[in-house]
Amino acid sequence: MERLSLLYASALFSLATEKGAVDEFLEQAKFLSDVLQGAECRRVLVHPHIPASEKHEFFRKAFEGRIRDDLLGFLFLTADKNREAFLLPALTALIEMIERHNNIITARVLSAVPYGDSEAEALRELLSRKLDKKVKLSVKVDPSLLGGPYIYADGYYIDWTIKKRLRDLTVHMKEGCSA
Repeated sequence: MERLSLLYASALFSLATEKGAVDEFLEQAKFLSDVLQGAECRRVLVHPHIPASEKHEFFRKAFEGRIRDDLLGFLFLTADKNREAFLLPALTALIEMIERHNNIITARVLSAVPYGDSEAEALRELLSRKLDKKVKLSVKVDPSLLGGPYIYADGYYIDWTIKKRLRDLTVHMKEGCSA
């Protein structure tokens, strides 16, 4: 599934760059991804007894005039080929390709407590300076960390969690006791 999703995403990315509409494709791909994740859309997309023609009509009513004809054509193509399951993975891959093209990364942050707006902005700015990229944050709360953040950004891992520090201290103490 991943291979075909990447092929669709690559074709859409090529089309976006060829037409000079990369930012427009990005916005509309995000919009489509959000809408298609809704329960009503998923019900229609995966229903085995709804013919492609009805799915076309569904797409027309939902998206015509709101997204580029290229993207609407992509929706029709997936319905015609009974590949609706590839829509969301392809859109996700397209969004990632365009963001990489625009030098934007998403830093995934795990924290024991929620970040306030000012804390999140300070972390985003720090990561942007250090990585020399535009950074978006995706923050999730995991109370088991006890405190401190765990950050994954652009291939780098930073683990400043208390949980890790306690683990490291335990290992250090065991090594010290056995010497």
